[in-house]
Amino acid sequence: MGYALTPRFAPTSSPQLLSVVGALKREYPDIWLQTHLSENPQEVAWVKELYPERAGYFDVYHHYGLTGHRSVFAHCLHLEEEWQCLATTRSAIAFCQTSNLFLGSGLFNLQKSWDVGVAVGIGTDVGAGTTFNALETLSEAYKVAQLQHYRLSVYEAFYHVRLGAAQALALEGVIGNFTVGKEADMVVLDPAATPLQRLRQQNAKDIHERLFALMMLGDDRNIFQTLLQGEIVWQRGQQERPAP
Repeated sequence: MGYALTPRFAPTSSPQLLSVVGALKREYPDIWLQTHLSENPQEVAWVKELYPERAGYFDVYHHYGLTGHRSVFAHCLHLEEEWQCLATTRSAIAFCQTSNLFLGSGLFNLQKSWDVGVAVGIGTDVGAGTTFNALETLSEAYKVAQLQHYRLSVYEAFYHVRLGAAQALALEGVIGNFTVGKEADMVVLDPAATPLQRLRQQNAKDIHERLFALMMLGDDRNIFQTLLQGEIVWQRGQQERPAP
């Protein structure tokens, strides 16, 4: 079990609150911090008005000690000079594409994250996101990349929801792939859960096409089993256990 500090975002956080959050982060270095960064241009301008003494939006968090390893910043659509500081501090980004598209906030620059070396994990959004399903979220990530002439390969996409996400959370030693000794929390997917998916899978030439079809057409119906610590806790067709 772990804990995360979650200040809403800089515009609604007083300097006093950010100072306390920074102090907690220094006192408990093993906890996480997550907040928003540069979701839309109006928000960026608002932060500049509230914190004119700071070099930019990210510098507000950096000044109060909220950046670094185990710090994850959602959205990051309208970054200016912050890219390099994100990389230098080993801060990470949560790419929340369904929320960004729903709100019309902008398009995340995935290519830039590779160029500067910032860890990125695929994220969903409780408030404005339209799904918690990783396959549907990846489908939207592919479209966001296409609009920027970046071809998101299926292998990269699945990396961002598995080991890439684990690295963004500094949990790559615990989860993210099937290396011996890691926690066996996983889902088993049925790639042909619907008639359309079965037709597409029957015509797939290789694993790349099979995974691509799963990514673009998949949703909750593809989940066949859910395992926690190697134990099956849910399986399609089985009656759900009553709540305790």
